[in-house]
Amino acid sequence: MLHLAPDLTLERIIDLDPFRLPLDFLFPDASLDALEPAKVWLEGWHLDFASAEVLLGVQSHLLRIGGRIILIDTCVGDCKQRPARPEWHQRSGADYLHRLAAAGVRPEEVDVVFCTHLHADHAGWNTRLEDGRWVPTFPNARYLVGRAELRHWMAEEARAPGVAGHGVFADSVLPILEAGLMDEIEGGADLGPNLTLEPGLLQSCDLSGHSPGQLGLWLSHPGGRLLLCGDAVHSPLQLAQPDWSSRFCFDGAEAARKRRALLAELAESGDLLVPAHLRGALAMRVRAEGDAWRAEWV
Repeated sequence: MLHLAPDLTLERIIDLDPFRLPLDFLFPDASLDALEPAKVWLEGWHLDFASAEVLLGVQSHLLRIGGRIILIDTCVGDCKQRPARPEWHQRSGADYLHRLAAAGVRPEEVDVVFCTHLHADHAGWNTRLEDGRWVPTFPNARYLVGRAELRHWMAEEARAPGVAGHGVFADSVLPILEAGLMDEIEGGADLGPNLTLEPGLLQSCDLSGHSPGQLGLWLSHPGGRLLLCGDAVHSPLQLAQPDWSSRFCFDGAEAARKRRALLAELAESGDLLVPAHLRGALAMRVRAEGDAWRAEWV
């Protein structure tokens, strides 16, 4: 857990860890040799050099701020039909909600669910199965999502009902819309006043590229700022190879451009970065290293 102020903490709620993907599957342009100079800080937690597998954590981030409870992304979920991903398919009895309870939070106490984007490993616990129906897991929360992101997946669902994005729209987004709990926001939106918080404490930012409307969330705290960046940085190995975009990126070139700009900004400012799938450390600082960067874990 990061204690950033007396009434401001950040911690993770794990759904699946580690989630292993072959390096050349996740990053089609990758080679293991290119990562050898970064082995000392990637080996073990982030990359298994022996098997050439990237190691990811599938997790939410739980933010307590000014008496409000905000959940950033909601992972895979239970009982979801995901045949293309055996680790996600028809799971039952996952410990996610128990881990949330262990952190002292009941689903009905969550005030806001901030969806950085609507991929199946980021929106699955938006809903749970109850008497054969998908219902909001966090019934008293407002679910926030980027306008461009939502509109993209609405169009995809219209083209392929029930199967768009592994089916995530049908089982994890549409029920939230039908319940009237989802709000569309833009990059640059100040969330503070709407949450009865001081203006400027929470601000969304446009990190499209990995998905059409991915948003990040800037958090201001007494020591500086922190960015929850979704999959703008999918793995720390992209600090060493910032031009490698994942197989799952909607626009790989734009994702790489945004990633380079973001890493340069963070190296200059010293602000903290929290990628959605980071394992081991909760956050990192970015340090310039030649034409690339490296991480210092926090």
